[in-house]
Amino acid sequence: MEDKTTDMPSADASEEAALPPLWQRLLDAFFNPGKMGEYLAANPAWFSALLVVGVIIGFQFFLIPPEVFEAVQREAALEAGREPPEMSEAALGVIRLVTPIFAIISTMLFTCIFAGIYTFVFAFILGDEGKFKQYLSILAHASIITAVVGLAMTPFRISTSNPQLTVNMASFFFFLEDGYLIGVLTAIDLSQVWATLIVAMGATKIDSQRSFGSAAGVLLGFVLVIALIVGRFI
Repeated sequence: MEDKTTDMPSADASEEAALPPLWQRLLDAFFNPGKMGEYLAANPAWFSALLVVGVIIGFQFFLIPPEVFEAVQREAALEAGREPPEMSEAALGVIRLVTPIFAIISTMLFTCIFAGIYTFVFAFILGDEGKFKQYLSILAHASIITAVVGLAMTPFRISTSNPQLTVNMASFFFFLEDGYLIGVLTAIDLSQVWATLIVAMGATKIDSQRSFGSAAGVLLGFVLVIALIVGRFI
């Protein structure tokens, strides 16, 4: 599943920065992110990695029975004081097909959007020497972390009838009462934090003047801002 245009190393790339095959790049995201950042900064390749991530996430939603999504909608309707809608077998079948496709498309779209935000922050605001394609490449490969962890969580999502279940910060603060704070902590997905730190390491390979601490601070601050917003709706 290699894309010929974006995954082809440049002729003047050094041997150390030569672009490995896709499977090796995805393994490096887990076990050797520093090396991955080096060769992706020199030879940014993103499409095949992003497609794999999208397919894995789409497969997660395909595995979740549509009845789980129906139960979520029913509970939301009851909490809002509305009569829960009845879904036919045909409607459940449509949900089974549409949900994975939407997950794939939205994953690829939002990855590109976040890569654009990272490029704007680092390259335009902070003055780093980086391009959109480089940040997109790092982010696409780092996203395999959230995809694989999410796949491992699928059985728990099915058993709890919670398709959005994650390993999050709220797991360590189980003693807190329901409220805005617990919502913010729930929105901080630990696999996303892991992937964010990999992107931060990649940012130091894109611009050697950028320290890991400063890159991690910027990106984790962005994660926190999103959690502060999302926490109001959890």
